[in-house]
Amino acid sequence: MKTLAPVVYRGSADGMVKLDGGRFYMGTDYRGGFPGDGEGPVVGVRLKPFQMDARPVSNEQFGEFTQSTGYRSEAERYGWSFVFCGHIPASRYAELVSDTVMMTPWWCKVFGADWCHPEGPDSTINERGSFPVVHVSWNDAAAYAQWSGKRLPTEAEWEFAARGGLEQKLYPWGDELTPDGRHLCNIWQGEFPGRDTGEDGYTAPAPADAFPANGYGLFGITGNVWEWCSDWFHPRWRVAAPRNNPVGPSNGQTKVMKGGSYLCHASYCNRYRVAARTSNSPDSSTTNIGFRCVM
Repeated sequence: MKTLAPVVYRGSADGMVKLDGGRFYMGTDYRGGFPGDGEGPVVGVRLKPFQMDARPVSNEQFGEFTQSTGYRSEAERYGWSFVFCGHIPASRYAELVSDTVMMTPWWCKVFGADWCHPEGPDSTINERGSFPVVHVSWNDAAAYAQWSGKRLPTEAEWEFAARGGLEQKLYPWGDELTPDGRHLCNIWQGEFPGRDTGEDGYTAPAPADAFPANGYGLFGITGNVWEWCSDWFHPRWRVAAPRNNPVGPSNGQTKVMKGGSYLCHASYCNRYRVAARTSNSPDSSTTNIGFRCVM
């Protein structure tokens, strides 16, 4: 990665979109969703105005943070992170992969994989400065947000922003995944996990602005990389949650992630819908998890 001059982002609203807040309907009763994830019921929620990064935090921005502070990501400290099997050179698979996840064997434990070596120790981000940073845990994302004078979005803020002013639509642009045959986000095409045809132009993370922004001017809000939220995850939280500026449960074991990623496919994980949700432990990192900030 090229050497970057330190940039003070603290408290700056550069690159952010102002959102007026207000009332919207959060969640979904969509039959093709995942009720066990707590996608429903639909509830009316009211939010205060806030600002959100127009793009996910990039490799260049995260590099400025690490250079300024000396911060080392959890993947760097652990010495490994999870990499999708299809992105590991076949000739080095036996050498690099020490283990796989039992129920999802496409996730490989790769030593030397981290935010600046996304596919393992031989990979770099030299040509990917504007791409969303990945292999960042929730703890890493929170540390960056604090340094920049911002914070991670609540799930309600994220969903409000992702909807782009549309009410109860599946995607930021409407209910049709590929209107007029156009791909509007980076997800998997083909047969998962064996073959991604790349019909949308990508088989790995794409630049944040590779597809059009939503109605609020936010790029890459669905597909491409999952985005961490500040909330603890609970599948029934929505039922008892406050209706004004909800912030999620007071504790938990995993943190909410929203938006889906380039590995999501309708056959097993159509969570690139704006109301979809999943979670991961705060110290987890993979090649398809990133984040953006609010203030």
